[in-house]
Amino acid sequence: MTDRKTMTLNLTKAEMKALDSLAQQKDLTKTAILRQALRLYQLVEVRLAEGGKLFFEHEHKKEKAELMVL
Repeated sequence: MTDRKTMTLNLTKAEMKALDSLAQQKDLTKTAILRQALRLYQLVEVRLAEGGKLFFEHEHKKEKAELMVL
């Protein structure tokens, strides 16, 4: 088993509500949701650093919108 660290995370009521909602929708723990979010953010950062862009595409209309990440 890998070493784990514990941290305290302070969220607003809206952020906690969003986290609770995602955890319920995905049938995952809040910790699992946050781990997935971190992995996704890392992937996005790597792709952007390599010159990639991030888009959302409407499945039926085929409209694309670029997501700008700071």
